[in-house]
Amino acid sequence: MAQPLRIGILGGGQLGRMLLQSAANYQVVTYVLESGSHPPAASLCHYFVEGDIKDYDAVYRFGKLVDVLTIEIEHVNLEALFKLEEEGLKIFPRPAALKIIKDKGLQKQFYKDHHIATSDFHLMEQKYELNNFFDFLPAVQKLRSGGYDGKGVEILRSDEDFHKAFDAPSVLEKLVNIDKEISVIVAVNENGETAVYPPVEMVFDPKYNLVDYLLCPAQLEQKHVLRAQQLATDVAKALNSPGIFAVEMFLDKNGSLLVNETAPRTHNSGHQSIEGNYCSQYDMQMRVLQNFAPGSTAIIQPSLMLNLIGEAGYTGTAKYAGLEEVMNMKGVYLHLYGKHETKPGRKMGHVTILGNDRDELLEKAARIKNSLKVISE
Repeated sequence: MAQPLRIGILGGGQLGRMLLQSAANYQVVTYVLESGSHPPAASLCHYFVEGDIKDYDAVYRFGKLVDVLTIEIEHVNLEALFKLEEEGLKIFPRPAALKIIKDKGLQKQFYKDHHIATSDFHLMEQKYELNNFFDFLPAVQKLRSGGYDGKGVEILRSDEDFHKAFDAPSVLEKLVNIDKEISVIVAVNENGETAVYPPVEMVFDPKYNLVDYLLCPAQLEQKHVLRAQQLATDVAKALNSPGIFAVEMFLDKNGSLLVNETAPRTHNSGHQSIEGNYCSQYDMQMRVLQNFAPGSTAIIQPSLMLNLIGEAGYTGTAKYAGLEEVMNMKGVYLHLYGKHETKPGRKMGHVTILGNDRDELLEKAARIKNSLKVISE
């Protein structure tokens, strides 16, 4: 009898946790590498290994334990992954694709080289180079590496914002006159079979620069739906790797779609798929890892995903005020991430709402935002 497939996950946050919830439906053995003794995914895997996902030796040794390796965050040691791949380990997404996406400068150049629509940009090594690009402003400066959940991003509108600029390798992107921000998730298995999810519409929290809520399906003209799905597919094919890819885009005021960034993994913009689509992004990733046929990305019912973040002014052991009221609402599904400590702006969970139309979803979301608060004891 064949031994169960050993699946390794680099990273033990909420994305790993939700992937493990899907993994429980398959005959696999799961391993997680993460620092700290109690990350969100630790309690759900078969084997938890405490270690630094950015450390060469830790990642290399971990890779030797498994048959296939994946990630839940891209900030991992690439050198170890290239070595493991050279020695025959299956790694999805492939290290070459990760290398492109990890560096926002390489990522932007990748779009340009593959004729994928994106905003104009310049690469910078140091802050003083901004003096050469004042005519290019307003623009968004992004650190080439290390940024996450809105961190490492700064809007520079004029030379008066020079003091806010990062003095580090970065990308200076022309500010887009945004109508909508959308995301399309694409899955590719080893055979090259592809599945594309319907676009979702993201609404951002201006204070923390992360997703406040998203709506699925996005309210778009059909031509924009098809164009967005084609753009996302083009990105995934150009990366030439099995995996799950979340392609974030801008629809500008002129009706043009521009690729903003790509995540080489499951993503915040796909959380609603657990209840809202026939095959969730996490089940899709499990299919990719086992080289099964892609599942159906069709929508079961319109959905809204609301992020639960730590309230301002509260730091410490997490407490969820107003939980009972939300649990009594129909068509509402709660996902807490198992994080013991809260702090302002930290993602602590999400709520998925299913409904008949956009108005119903937004009305329920407003009620939940008013009643459910992540505070501290």
